[in-house]
Amino acid sequence: MAKLTLSVDGRVVSRAKQYAKRRGVSISKMVEDYLAGVVEGASPVVGDTPILRSLLGVLKNADIEEYREHLTTKYR
Repeated sequence: MAKLTLSVDGRVVSRAKQYAKRRGVSISKMVEDYLAGVVEGASPVVGDTPILRSLLGVLKNADIEEYREHLTTKYR
């Protein structure tokens, strides 16, 4: 495991610590997950929340082309 030193606004650090504590995860894990998502080209998601779990697989059978057509019509 490598060490990384970051300079972050104190208010952000304070809020991040509260966020991490509520979710039972470390700041290091949050940053690691974020950076992994960035370098892998995925949307970084920090932690596993009930809302995200409830949405998992919802759009499995979605027709992407149909949705694009809907958006095209909606935003003309």
